[in-house]
Amino acid sequence: MSKLILACLGVATCCFAATATAEPVKVPVDSDDKGTVYVAPNVTSTEDSAYTKGATVGVQRPDGSGGYVGTDTSTPRPTYSLGASTGGNVSLTGGVSSDGKTNNGVKAGVTIKY
Repeated sequence: MSKLILACLGVATCCFAATATAEPVKVPVDSDDKGTVYVAPNVTSTEDSAYTKGATVGVQRPDGSGGYVGTDTSTPRPTYSLGASTGGNVSLTGGVSSDGKTNNGVKAGVTIKY
């Protein structure tokens, strides 16, 4: 019985970790000691195919700083986004997104490494 409980806890932990850390897949395009240029496609899949509805192109440096620009075409009006982050132990992030009409947003955050 205890093995069954441990197995259930393991599955629950894996499922929680997979949903809590969901980030877009970043495909590296170019990389050197200064940083990595990546593309993160917005992929939607069906039973028999997969298609993209926009993508994000960005740069990530070894210290954690970087920037990105992207387009999301999954809505009737495409949404464009732009953002950046600083590096180090306390990283500040900021970004904006807009469809040019009614859907506008600003985001900001702080990441603390310990």
